[in-house]
Amino acid sequence: MLQVERPKLIFEDGKRIDGRKPDELRSIKIELGVLKNADGSAIFEMGNTKAIAAVYGPKEMHPRHLSLPDRAVLRVRYHMTPFSTDERKNPAPSRREIELSKVIREALESAVLVELFPRTAIDVFTEILQADAGSRLVSLMAASLALADAGIPMRDLIAGVAVGKADGVIVLDLNEPEDMWGEADMPVAMMPSLNQVTLFQLNGNMTPEEFRQAFDLAVKGINIIYNLEREALKSKYVEFKEEGV
Repeated sequence: MLQVERPKLIFEDGKRIDGRKPDELRSIKIELGVLKNADGSAIFEMGNTKAIAAVYGPKEMHPRHLSLPDRAVLRVRYHMTPFSTDERKNPAPSRREIELSKVIREALESAVLVELFPRTAIDVFTEILQADAGSRLVSLMAASLALADAGIPMRDLIAGVAVGKADGVIVLDLNEPEDMWGEADMPVAMMPSLNQVTLFQLNGNMTPEEFRQAFDLAVKGINIIYNLEREALKSKYVEFKEEGV
């Protein structure tokens, strides 16, 4: 079997493999209302990772016996398109996609005021159009913005970023080589205005001091992303107002 040599992730000048500093985010692009047939939609790009989310509902639950008398049922699908990776992906849902659908749903349930819509369903579909690390968080943020775009009441928007350890250095917003070859990967998502964590996972090893440093760095990145999300929502409504909608 061909052995792939582990690349150097942090260079002598302190820069990372993609030229960023350890505490620097990838470029971010947000677009709302991209699908006219959905109640709410959003595209979220973070570096080379790109996700689109569509929201339908609240609507009557079918079959009705699956509805809940005191809240809406949030149904979430996370899916990677066959062309999202270098090698064509099987379009059938994988075990990882089923698991991440559940992870994203649980994170969204903490933000959406589901108790306002008993006996209904809210469907959230997220598609990864291009994958390059951080796809679960990019999908989660696209879904959060699509829910806001649909006008569904929420406690707060969700913002998230993955921090980790690459060549012994704590880094913000992992790229694909860092995710693959680094010593640790820690995705974190929060509702920043409430200071509440909605998603937290850790793969790899960190010392207690490294963990504290990584979490503080994640919070710093999350606050930057959260402000960009708020600006994207504001700009859409300003645009509507200017158009007289």
